[in-house]
Amino acid sequence: MRVKGGIVKANRRRKILKLAKGYFGSKHRLYRTAKEANMKAMAYAYTSRRIIKRDFRKLWITRINAACRLNNISYSKFINGLKVNNITLNRKMLSEIAISNPAEFTKLVELSKKGA
Repeated sequence: MRVKGGIVKANRRRKILKLAKGYFGSKHRLYRTAKEANMKAMAYAYTSRRIIKRDFRKLWITRINAACRLNNISYSKFINGLKVNNITLNRKMLSEIAISNPAEFTKLVELSKKGA
């Protein structure tokens, strides 16, 4: 006697089609195209989770650099001065300080200038 996989097959297809909900055209209707679209989407999602980290770091550095230029110092000299003084603030926090509290950021720049 053979095993019929009707319900298992239907569930597998239903799962893929549910993931493809909202896709344009046949990508959300037809199993094969939905499966391909999902594979692509998953690959893009994986890549994008890494790219987001890069993009945010670039943004923080740009913001810090802009704030540094207002205080007559370059980004690289500022970061080097912080490292020399053992001030360990990550770039996200530095950019937040630069935006929300420019006076405090100026103090950090002065500390950085002393160390460099």
